[in-house]
Amino acid sequence: MTASMRCSTCDSSAVTLIRYSGQHLCEAHFRGFVERRVKHEIRSQVEFRGGERVAVGLSGGKDSSATTVLLHDILAPRGDIEIVAITVDEGIASYRPDGIRFAKALCEQLGIEHHVARYEDTVGWQMDDVVAADPAAIPCGYCGVFRRSALNRAARDLGADYLATGLNLDDTAQSILMNVARGDVDRLARLGPHGRAQPGLVPRVQPLRMVPEKEVYLYAMLRGIHFHDGTCPYAERAQRGRFREILNRLEADSPGTRHAIVRGYDRLRPVFAATFPPAPLQECVACGEPTTGLLCKACELRSKLATLATSAAPPVELPSPRP
Repeated sequence: MTASMRCSTCDSSAVTLIRYSGQHLCEAHFRGFVERRVKHEIRSQVEFRGGERVAVGLSGGKDSSATTVLLHDILAPRGDIEIVAITVDEGIASYRPDGIRFAKALCEQLGIEHHVARYEDTVGWQMDDVVAADPAAIPCGYCGVFRRSALNRAARDLGADYLATGLNLDDTAQSILMNVARGDVDRLARLGPHGRAQPGLVPRVQPLRMVPEKEVYLYAMLRGIHFHDGTCPYAERAQRGRFREILNRLEADSPGTRHAIVRGYDRLRPVFAATFPPAPLQECVACGEPTTGLLCKACELRSKLATLATSAAPPVELPSPRP
C-alpha cells in the first residue's frame, strides 16, 4: 500500500486494498466494511428475541478477540442479551497461558464473565501429555475433538443459548475443501452455523464467517484490540495447513475464490440438510455427552490414550523367589 492511494469512497488515505472487490478503503470505511458484514451474518444466522445468553469461545487470539468485541458492540446496547466468554485450556505449557492472560484482560475491559474450561478437568489429559503418549498421531486429531467437547459442555453448563466462535472466511473455506477432498459428505452437512438445536448441543454462531483472516487481523489492529499473536507448537503437523496453502494460491491467482467456495456451499446446504439429516443422538455411556454411538468421540480417544498409557508403563519388578 503506497501513500498515494486514496479511499475509493472518500478522499482519505487508504489503509488497504480489497483485491476481490477492487476497493481501496480508509480506516473508517474499512471498519464499517467489516462491521456491516458481521451484522449481516449475525442477523442471517440468529433471530434474537431477548433474554438470550451467548457464550463466546475466546482463545485470546485475533479472531476470537475480534468476535468478542464485535458481539459486545452489537448486542450489549440492547440490554436484553448477555455475553459470557469461555477459554479452553488445552494444557500446552508453552502456548496457552499467554492466551488466557489476553482473554482475561479483554473480558475485564468489556465487563463480561470469563470462564476457563480445562482439558485436564473434562477429559483428564493435557495436550502436552497426549503428544507424549501418542507421538505418531497428529495432535489436532485429539485437540479438535476435545475442544469441541469442552466448549459445548461449558456453554451448556453456563445456560448459553448460542455458542459463537471466531471462525473466519479462510477457516470456513478450508473446512469445506478438506471435507470435499475426503468425500466426507456427512461432515459437510454438519458444518456450522447451525440453524436448529439438537438435544445437548449448543447451536454455533460464526459472525466472522465471510471476513478473510487478513481483514480480521487488520481490523483488530485498527481497533486497538490486544490479542495473543502466538502459534500453537503442534499446528505445523495439522493437515489443515496443506489446504491453507492450496487456498492461498487459488486466492492469489483468482481473488474471490474463498467467497465463491463458501457461497457455493451455502447454495447446497438445503440439499445436504434434506439428504443427510442429523443422526439421532443419545447419551454417551461413559460421560453422558450427546453422541450417535455408545461412546462419544472424546471418550473413544480417552480410551485409546488409556490403552497407550498402560502399554507404555514400565514392567513391574517382582521380588526374587526365596531360596
